[in-house]
Amino acid sequence: MEDSGERATFTAMSEGTQADWNIIGSQFRGFAGGLADRVLTHLRLLDGDFGGFPIDRMQHSLQTATRAHRDGRGEDYVVMALLHDIGDTLGSYNHPEIGAAILKPFVSEEIHWICQNHGAFQGYYFFHFIGMNRDAREAFRGHPHFAACEEFCAKYDQAAFDPDYDSEPLEYFEPMVRRVFARPVNSLYAKAAETV
Repeated sequence: MEDSGERATFTAMSEGTQADWNIIGSQFRGFAGGLADRVLTHLRLLDGDFGGFPIDRMQHSLQTATRAHRDGRGEDYVVMALLHDIGDTLGSYNHPEIGAAILKPFVSEEIHWICQNHGAFQGYYFFHFIGMNRDAREAFRGHPHFAACEEFCAKYDQAAFDPDYDSEPLEYFEPMVRRVFARPVNSLYAKAAETV
């Protein structure tokens, strides 16, 4: 985003004026409008990152999203499927929470919960091979979104490592990402962004 040169004048927020916040608010809208581009740029970091898997993390993301899309899932679900592992580059030990935090303002509670907890549910398929409890997901048994997360991993995530699968390219999903990220629904700042 190009810098307009306008700056607030306070040195502590307690000294801020309406004029200061008008400047900040007007620049926020422009910056927030570029969020989808920044997210897509970060997602591209997964390209070529195999980590020992049969396909790289980008192809896994595309394959997961393609499978969900072809199964008739809504755009917000498909975008979650695309971005569910975006945290791999910054959160090696908590990647589900990174993806979920990025998605939270734009998706339903259920879709956010699926993304945030898919790591424990995905572990059912491999934790026992790395000395962990494959039934870690059982800690969530009884949660209203348990079945939805279990289904996401079974149908889309754990099945998305096929080198021969014909996934849609990232360009196919870009308009979906832009539409989902253009409408925050679960954010403290959503209302403020409309008024400044």
